[in-house]
Amino acid sequence: MIRETVATRAAMLAPHLSIFQPNGAGPFPVVLMLHGCGGQRPFLKELAEVANAAGAAAVLVDSYAPRRISRAAALATVCTGARLRGRERAGDLYAAMHWARAQAWARGDRIIAAGWSHGAWTIMDALALRSGDEMARVTGLCDLADEPLDGLAGAFIVYPYAGVASYAGRRDWRMAPPSTAILASRDSIVGVRTPRAALERQRARGAPLEIAHFEDATHAFEDPLASDPRVRFNSAATAREHDLLRAMIAAL
Repeated sequence: MIRETVATRAAMLAPHLSIFQPNGAGPFPVVLMLHGCGGQRPFLKELAEVANAAGAAAVLVDSYAPRRISRAAALATVCTGARLRGRERAGDLYAAMHWARAQAWARGDRIIAAGWSHGAWTIMDALALRSGDEMARVTGLCDLADEPLDGLAGAFIVYPYAGVASYAGRRDWRMAPPSTAILASRDSIVGVRTPRAALERQRARGAPLEIAHFEDATHAFEDPLASDPRVRFNSAATAREHDLLRAMIAAL
């Protein structure tokens, strides 16, 4: 793996960040939003608007455009686990945190990491990576701070992958920000039992983690444009998700 600095990774991501800010000069709390393995979807912009209305800026972090990964390529390689696994993509979260802390309009001590599916896997692996050599080896970043998630005030984890390719089920988080996790009872893509067991492990060791079970909801329940037959749009579940994000922002 080619080694790079955190600043270099941040500069790679920066042209592809979509930034949404509330009215006013700030500084604002920030929600860093990590898309699923299928890439950016329109419903994430709706959630960014929810964050703005709640008084937070939102930044959609595109991990694919700077790597020239098309949606077709992502479905064939990232979604199958052949490329850009969560622990590797954790470097994007570390770099996005570095970038956000340098923005005049951002509250560097009030950052929420929000992720969907692969993005949620990324957050959980970013919390589970150990300091020092392992972080550098796995992410490819050679100059990480002792705690690259400094300023992380919350994690919003939505239908996370937590299977054998992740660290989520077998490692404790090295830090545990106040977190909300959403599991969909009809999720046939990442399942329910395995993510729930991984999250319950963290909660059992004292992580301030709320686990919300969405009955009759599938994976990607917010996406009315999904073409996957395993996905069904659920307006009630989407509204509840919006409420949970608002509550997390209000608690900062």
